[in-house]
Amino acid sequence: MNVDDLVAIDVHTHAEVSSKGISSLDDELHDASSTYFKVEGKRKPTLEETAAYYRERKMAAVVFTVDAEHATGTEPVPNEEVAEAAAANPDVLIPFASIDPFRGKAGVRQARRLVEEYGVKGFKFHPSIQGFFPNEREIAYALYEVIEETGTIALFHTGQTGIGAGVPGGGGIRLKYSNPLHVDDVAADFPHLKIILAHPSFPWQDEALAVATHKPGVHIDLSGWSPKYFPPQLVQYANSLLKDKVLFGSDYPVLTPDRWLADFDKLAIKDDVRPRILKDNAARLLGLTATDATGSSGT
Repeated sequence: MNVDDLVAIDVHTHAEVSSKGISSLDDELHDASSTYFKVEGKRKPTLEETAAYYRERKMAAVVFTVDAEHATGTEPVPNEEVAEAAAANPDVLIPFASIDPFRGKAGVRQARRLVEEYGVKGFKFHPSIQGFFPNEREIAYALYEVIEETGTIALFHTGQTGIGAGVPGGGGIRLKYSNPLHVDDVAADFPHLKIILAHPSFPWQDEALAVATHKPGVHIDLSGWSPKYFPPQLVQYANSLLKDKVLFGSDYPVLTPDRWLADFDKLAIKDDVRPRILKDNAARLLGLTATDATGSSGT
């Protein structure tokens, strides 16, 4: 991957469908989320279509499925398939995986295998859909141990979710699991773990900013929201204390990078901060080679 030629690195995109037509969401939740996000364009692009989409825009994308089979009964898009698609499109796709914490020891073994045999760079957790608190030691800590040991990244959904929105009872999905303060415990217990708090964390934005400011390994991605709706304190911190820890993410395909970037262009972000958010911070966190904000070569 030639990072210097990229316009941006999108750290938050979803593999919605497998090569066999398997979707990681049932039809009710899928359709409701499409309505919630006012999805434009194809909602279930294949991995090859996602690669072509980002290549056309001279961007790279972190891509992952969500494994919540314990709570939903729905099989995820296979992590191996995501990793193989990234290996086939190394100029644009960066593979993350997702493992349901309730898989126990089998999930821990799978995590290690995905890193060692498939080159996975990180793991996506969605506490609200998966139905667990991130700081539940008996459920998730063995997974975090592998992630920290292998130097990969733990990405946590935080805040409100569009999945289940508008469905009676929210489809059984509980928002309480995605308060970023639960991830503060994880960051304290695993001080060398690289963490991304996904999304503006409504209604816990201040909590997310506090955690990211206090814990060196914690970053924030800006996916899932149009920048025109960002809380003012998020913009303030992105321009100052967290300028090296905030990352561009879209939430493609429910929110396209085209729409996100058009609104980001109108946001009051400092000129020296903008390239950090769009590419430089992600390149450094992911261990890619790029030109940093000072103009020197970094990794």
